[in-house]
Amino acid sequence: MIAAAGEGVLDADAPGNLARIDHIVVLMMENRSFDHMLGYLSLEGGRADIDGLQASHANVHAGVRYPVHHLRRTAFGPQQDPSHTGLSVAQQLQNNNGGFVDDYAQTHPGDPDIDLVMGYYNAADLPMYDFLAQQFCVCDRCYSSVPGATWPNRLYAISGKAAGSKDSKRVPLYANKSFVRHLDRAQVGWKFYSAWKPWSLALTDDHYRSSELYEPFGSSARRYGFIGDALAGTLPPVSWIDPHFFENDDHPPADIRAGQALVAQVYQALSRGPAWARTLLILSYDEHGGFFDHVPPPAAADDDPAFRRYGVRVPMLLVSPLIAPGSVSHEVVDHTSIIKTILQRFCRAADGSLPQMGARVAAASGLGAMLTLSQARVAPVVPATVPAQRAAWEADGRAQDFAPLAPAFSPDGELAAAAATPFQSDAEAGAIAAHRQLARTARNAQALNSKTASKTLSKTAAKMEGKTVLKPAGRRPRQGGKPVPAGAGNGGKSGGA
Repeated sequence: MIAAAGEGVLDADAPGNLARIDHIVVLMMENRSFDHMLGYLSLEGGRADIDGLQASHANVHAGVRYPVHHLRRTAFGPQQDPSHTGLSVAQQLQNNNGGFVDDYAQTHPGDPDIDLVMGYYNAADLPMYDFLAQQFCVCDRCYSSVPGATWPNRLYAISGKAAGSKDSKRVPLYANKSFVRHLDRAQVGWKFYSAWKPWSLALTDDHYRSSELYEPFGSSARRYGFIGDALAGTLPPVSWIDPHFFENDDHPPADIRAGQALVAQVYQALSRGPAWARTLLILSYDEHGGFFDHVPPPAAADDDPAFRRYGVRVPMLLVSPLIAPGSVSHEVVDHTSIIKTILQRFCRAADGSLPQMGARVAAASGLGAMLTLSQARVAPVVPATVPAQRAAWEADGRAQDFAPLAPAFSPDGELAAAAATPFQSDAEAGAIAAHRQLARTARNAQALNSKTASKTLSKTAAKMEGKTVLKPAGRRPRQGGKPVPAGAGNGGKSGGA
């Protein structure tokens, strides 16, 4: 990339097939590493073309070797959220990614399951991801943007930079400038969809604390929100889906079956809609959530010297009828590659330049290179294992509604995750506090506007008081169908007397 005159950045990397995409849809999940979710593809799935797990991968803690292993449950205990602060990630990456168990043991004293972070899921646990990996594209060099927490990474995904810290604010309200501003300048349509509120944009950019372009996720039964727009073929050029945070976003201790159900809903809506042939779905995760990955993050271009290293690898799947089955991308990408792809498709100037969003976005690779097919494929059918898993998860959820509360740990050391005591994490508490603060700000602004409007009306009324309102000149009014004699309204005198 070379700087162009003015505000743009010249960009020669825009694969031709990207021009055939009219709808870019982004779904960013929470807190899982590549090896944790997709590493099984090489270890168990026979995919030698993917850089995933090997049986030899392990961490050593206190002289004991902890190898990677398949997890026996799809949800964790309420306190089993691995640390992913900037300090913790630095420790996890020590000794060639050898500090994951060390950090978990340090941050979770008393938890006997200290090798939780070395666990992984497989095809049986992730039937939707296994389907997408077979039918579309796996990106095995997708890194989180920051070796740190959730919000610095989501800031990169929305604005191309953090806010000076690798950790999240207690109340995550930021004032970064998002890529959405460039869509608005280019008059390109967009929507953010969410089951509750699209926090990714609302909490990142103070220009979009609220918006009429925030819509619900919806459902196929009622045909509204994202589901309704996708099925009707009325999605805007750019759609961003926030999962229902702390429900189906995969953030530990969440049940990953909920996340699989969400991804299946998104795919089903897109693949059944009339715009499928012109759609690119980008599915990724904001950060690794403290789970093991064996690939050390490389250096990254950035305006801030403190952010010149990528974070830990995260899953990324690209889904489009223009992608060949079983594709793999080894290109180094991060969250800003999502921004880059959106700008390449919808915000390119006549001279070929893209809007300036900092060194990280300028250096990022777009994702259009994987759109290699000349003809759009018919959407592959989701296997029966996907709805079967969802039915089992929903049945377990109904049963849990009536289950008695249990201790976080059962006597044999196994976690009673399904019936654990309710627990609210610091991240959830902070997000709710931010939501409430925005609501208070909106109420105060409404009250101020009402007070200002009332004062304006009072001043206007005061100015009008005592003044005579003159009727416009023209035909005299009529009484009983006859013209009213001049002066009839003032005792027979003329108005000028």
